Amino acid sequence: MLKRLREREEGFTLIELMVVVLIIGILVAIALPTFLGARQRAQNRAAQSSLRNALVAAKTAYTDTSDYTGADTSAELVLIEPSLTYLAAGVPSTTPTAVSVAVTGTGNTIWSAAAMSQSGSCYWIMDNAGASGTGTKYGTTATAANCTGTAAAAAAATTW
Repeated sequence: MLKRLREREEGFTLIELMVVVLIIGILVAIALPTFLGARQRAQNRAAQSSLRNALVAAKTAYTDTSDYTGADTSAELVLIEPSLTYLAAGVPSTTPTAVSVAVTGTGNTIWSAAAMSQSGSCYWIMDNAGASGTGTKYGTTATAANCTGTAAAAAAATTW
């Protein structure tokens, strides 16, 4: 009985193992680019979400005074939305939660902000609440060194 068990060959051949490794390699080659694309989109959405949250905080400050005076890097904006770090107008954003903010316009009625995503894209948003205001505009740029609230105020794009 023991001799018969030893004579029986069990296991996988080298060819069978190589086929399994090849199939796993093909599946990884298909899945990896999809995963990396999803990761980049998620990083971009994080920066965009930070900007939308900052805009809501700025509009909350605007309702108190009818201008964006308190919606810059002051403590008022931090009290409204403490999960973000607010940077001065000319200071470039380097992370999605570090938002560079600028308040401009006659009567401080234009609020602009920019945030850098981890994928390297700079997103900006601008709200003009003046009498001849143009509403809210937003866009993106690939220039990391110019990811500031000042640059967002000068931007002209209208869509993300």
